[in-house]
Amino acid sequence: MSLCVNIQKKVTDGKREFRLDVQFSSSENFQIIYGPSGAGKSLTLRTIAGLIKPDTGKISFGERIYFDSETRQNIPSEKRNLGYLSQNYGLFPHLTVRKNIEFGLKNLFQFRPTKADREIVNNLLHLFEIEGMPESYPKTLSGGQKQRVALVRALARKPEILLLDEPFAALNPDLRQRMREELKSLRDRIQVPILLISHDKTDPDFFGVSPLYMEDGKIVK
Repeated sequence: MSLCVNIQKKVTDGKREFRLDVQFSSSENFQIIYGPSGAGKSLTLRTIAGLIKPDTGKISFGERIYFDSETRQNIPSEKRNLGYLSQNYGLFPHLTVRKNIEFGLKNLFQFRPTKADREIVNNLLHLFEIEGMPESYPKTLSGGQKQRVALVRALARKPEILLLDEPFAALNPDLRQRMREELKSLRDRIQVPILLISHDKTDPDFFGVSPLYMEDGKIVK
């Protein structure tokens, strides 16, 4: 299935104005939006995730429409079933690893994880080799471990798309390379399309993809 994005958004910060005008379509299982800092990559990812509402345009995945300004359709972020991993991972410091992951599985009518939910969590903990730390808190984890927990939480909901916002930017060079290798291995094991944004040319080269290049709020090639 193809992810189709055609959105426009004006963002103002005091006297500074930034215009996002993005059009692209991708049917790849792994795609990278690459470009310099400030190009609008994170803003684009947040609009796809439903965290920011575009002024105009349309976002769809296959037959499912997430946003359409003409028909005034805008599915809330929590109902888009997209796995979104922010740059700071977004873990709750007061919750254990297991509780952080289970939080992503909760809904308004269910406050305790079901047996099936616990099995999903256990399988993912084993897959990412963090089964020995379910009762640990985020402050005790390394950067790589935090990223694994955040990925597990995103995948636990069985998302339609996995959105990764600069997943390696905060890591030291050695860990960055190891996490690239883990993500490459994960790509071959899960049937979930991945959209990753990066300002590091190493990423599209490492993953062997032809990236969408973004500059000044637009996809230019």
